[in-house]
Amino acid sequence: MSLMLKANPNPNPNPNENAKKTQIVDLGNGSSVVYVPKFLAYDVAWEFFNYLDNHIPWTRPTLRVFGRSCLQPRDTCYVASAGLPDLIYSGYQPHAHSWDDFPLLKDILDAVHKMLPGSTFNSLLLNRYKGGNDYVGWHSDDEKLYGATPEIASVSFGCERDFFLKKKSCKSPQERSDEKPPSKRFKKSSQDQHNFTLKHGSLLGTGYPCLAQTPICDHPCMMHQ
Repeated sequence: MSLMLKANPNPNPNPNENAKKTQIVDLGNGSSVVYVPKFLAYDVAWEFFNYLDNHIPWTRPTLRVFGRSCLQPRDTCYVASAGLPDLIYSGYQPHAHSWDDFPLLKDILDAVHKMLPGSTFNSLLLNRYKGGNDYVGWHSDDEKLYGATPEIASVSFGCERDFFLKKKSCKSPQERSDEKPPSKRFKKSSQDQHNFTLKHGSLLGTGYPCLAQTPICDHPCMMHQ
């Protein structure tokens, strides 16, 4: 299970008080990823997990991918600040819930803002993986509503899962490819490809120009407690 926060950031050069606990990975070309493996305490993370699993109105919609209809291979729920343009991907427009609908999400949001000072996230896409066949296909999180310099933060709960990054090809289609899972031939040794194992209670953050250059995907294993 993961929470994908998205925003058009306002960078702050001041160091984070928890900076010594973070891992910063240089992706090259001015891009980097911040990973905090113990962002939330273990027991606290399980409390959040149980709340999300039982109180979020999960949906699994039908998408249009490359001209064909397919069932989205994960459960989702979308939360957004008032006044934000509608989110539309693969022919699907999710209902935008209010932050006030789920007070505990505000606690997670406040913790993320504290860890990543200068960011102001305005939307959240929750993903729930019910088994090893659920995943997020390759995508770039480059929807226009996030602005020219978007930033994302992903908080993970439950079973460890792989988070892939690869350099975007100029010939790659712009449409999401939720229909296809990440290739098992992923070359971990390539400088243009990166793999992160996201642990329970961890935080991973990326920003522009990373999102402009590197599509991402999630491939979880079985979610369990």
